[in-house]
This record gives sequence, C-alpha cells and structure tokens, in this order.
Amino acid sequence: MQKKKVLFISSTGGHLQELMQLKPMFKDYDSYIITEKTPSTITLRKEYKSKIGYLIFGTKDHILTYPFKLLANCFISLYYFFKIRPQYIVTTGAHTAGPMCCIAKLFGKKIIYIETMANVTKKTVTGRIIYHFADLFIVQWESMLELYPKAVYGGFIF
Repeated sequence: MQKKKVLFISSTGGHLQELMQLKPMFKDYDSYIITEKTPSTITLRKEYKSKIGYLIFGTKDHILTYPFKLLANCFISLYYFFKIRPQYIVTTGAHTAGPMCCIAKLFGKKIIYIETMANVTKKTVTGRIIYHFADLFIVQWESMLELYPKAVYGGFIF
C-alpha cells in the first residue's frame, strides 16, 4: 500500500522547532518539509535530501520587501504543490505556510493547522485566516478554545 503524501510546512525559528516535534511521524508517511531558507535551515538538506524545499525568508518587519517576498513565495508554493502533490498539509504557521494552505484547499486537500504555543491569549494572523478552512485546527492551550471554539485542544507539542 502506498503511503499518504504529507507536506509539513512552517516558517523558521519557533514554528519550525514545533513542527520538528512531529518528526517521529515523518516515517509513517511519504513526508516532505518546506521552510524558509536560512543558514540554520540549510543544514536540513543533509538529513532530508530531496524531501525538503525552501521558501524565501522574510518577515512582516521588512515592510518594503515583505510584499514582494510573499508574492514570490506564493509562486514557489504553487511550484512545490504541483511537484509534491500532497494529500495533507500539516503546519505550525506562520506567514510562509499561508499560501500553501490556501493553494492546497483550492485543490481539495486536507489542512491540519497547529496554532503556536507562543500565543496564549491572542490569535496569530495566520491562525485567524486558516481557522476558517482548516480540516483540523489544534490549539496548545485550553484558553485558546475561547478564541477558536471549533478547535481541538491537543496539549503541548514539546
């Protein structure tokens, strides 16, 4: 039986650290990872070889270049989507995961979103958007169920 294709995607930093807590699951699926290309993530190529892809690093703090990087990442995400053809998208956010989730949903794929543990009382921008169409939305704090009533409390990912 062929394993299901699952794309694990997140921004760098804490979002990627949370996503990598799911590493034991990678072997159960035909898994791929996408994150932003930075000096700290380029080393992942050694372990994951052709099963990893990179987006352009950029944060909302870079006001002048962010819109262009976001647009470029939309096209790069489209490329990876058609290259990998995942059945499921699993993400811990943030901004780099948004375009991939939107593309995947347009093509009828399942989205599993895990809201970051960094937010205890406030929604993230990406979570606020993806909550409306995620097939499974997981929060790591029970208090977040007040903000996301249709979410599932999953406990801490660490």
